[in-house]
Amino acid sequence: MKKAVVAGSGIAGLASAIRLRNKGYSVLVLEKNAYPGGKLTQLSGNGYRFDAGPSLFTMPNLVTELFEISGKNPKDYFDYDQLDVLCNYFYEDGTRISAYKEIDRFAEEIDRNTKDSAEKVKKHLNKSKFIYRATEEQFLNRSLHKVRSFLSFSTVVSILKLPFLNIFRTMNQVNEKMFADSKTIRLFNRYATYNGSNPYKAPGILNIIPHLEFGLGAYLPKNGMHQITNSLVQLATDIGVEFRFDEEVISIETEGNKAKSVRTKAGNYEGDIVVCNADIHTVYEKLIPSAKKLAQVDKQERSSSALILYWGIGKEFPELDVHNILFTEDYKTEFDHLFESKTITQDPTIYINITSKKLKEDAPEGKENWFVMINVPSVYGQDWDTMIAEARKHILSKLSRNLGTDIEPLIEFEEQLTPQLIQDKTNSYKGSLYGTSSNNRFAAFFRHKNFSSEFKNLYFCGGSVHPGGGIPLALSSAKIIDKLIK
Repeated sequence: MKKAVVAGSGIAGLASAIRLRNKGYSVLVLEKNAYPGGKLTQLSGNGYRFDAGPSLFTMPNLVTELFEISGKNPKDYFDYDQLDVLCNYFYEDGTRISAYKEIDRFAEEIDRNTKDSAEKVKKHLNKSKFIYRATEEQFLNRSLHKVRSFLSFSTVVSILKLPFLNIFRTMNQVNEKMFADSKTIRLFNRYATYNGSNPYKAPGILNIIPHLEFGLGAYLPKNGMHQITNSLVQLATDIGVEFRFDEEVISIETEGNKAKSVRTKAGNYEGDIVVCNADIHTVYEKLIPSAKKLAQVDKQERSSSALILYWGIGKEFPELDVHNILFTEDYKTEFDHLFESKTITQDPTIYINITSKKLKEDAPEGKENWFVMINVPSVYGQDWDTMIAEARKHILSKLSRNLGTDIEPLIEFEEQLTPQLIQDKTNSYKGSLYGTSSNNRFAAFFRHKNFSSEFKNLYFCGGSVHPGGGIPLALSSAKIIDKLIK
């Protein structure tokens, strides 16, 4: 039986291991941490449980497919529910908008609370659907770096549609042309943050993202997001994948045009196939040192990072739902801070995820588990202790003002995840959540490919390579590798 070694057990590494096992390979997964999942993990304390990383679940078919190709029933491992409210939006003037899964109902919310019409909202979401259908097969499901990927009728059709996909205007330019109200523009501009980008620079093609929620649905696993990791690890184990934790990969040994083995402090593991689920910068800096490759990778701007405060809150807030956004009044200034001055604005947009709204066991009765996040710059030598302390004050002030309650006395439990910790725990260069940003109209083509041109049996998956960051795209990277390997 041929051997495959997977370096890293993030969700893309797990998916790659499962797919390789189904191809008949003996698969070994090496992980630096004592736990699997990379960013998709959890933490708990004082009766509260939190999903530590990604909190939005879309395109569940990419997960269930892994069970189906393994001959398993997905429901034997995990299940999920569709959310009726995708997100609640809060503005400083007291306006509140609920994004319902039903497009007509959401459009009516916009019509009632802004200067924009329901008709414009529906037109915008139809365009989002058009972009998705025009790009899914060619740009999300295939390698952009193989000639054969472009030798198909679907490719010709996609190329003919390029002028209509808004790649020559920024997301903000597209949204400002469509909508008149700043509230609506901010709501749709925020989708650029789904891959750590700046809507004032990123191409309008990123308006594909709303379709993932409104067209395909947003979901919550019945035991939280971490259940995705647990279920995939269980599936992998059941079909014969081997895991070794607390074994950090320190190098990928090569010989000629092949990756020969993967080395840890505990041993050296040979493989006919090597799949690397690590930030591509780390690959060329540490695992296969290459100054030339590293320089090419680092030409691209890093994505934003995050400051996350895990708060156990001793009270329930009925106006909040699973997903909530409290907007800044000056969105442009916030992104100037993130990508230009590499600092944090005094009035950041705040995201709150509360799984206990649906999963009552995640918090004690009458209380809530708040995952409070703001976008922050990647690590560039800033005084993070001072920046984080100031940001926490501004977050508390904004939350207390918008919710009409002094929040700090309600905090019964607190943990933090900072850009430095993200960098240390997940080897994400500079703590960036999504590898490189999409602040360039051709960013999709500049992302690193899913295979090595130098070593014919070496492949790359995860958020720092094609097609991008986030759970669906990370899973798609594993699927692309599956198609590349005979």
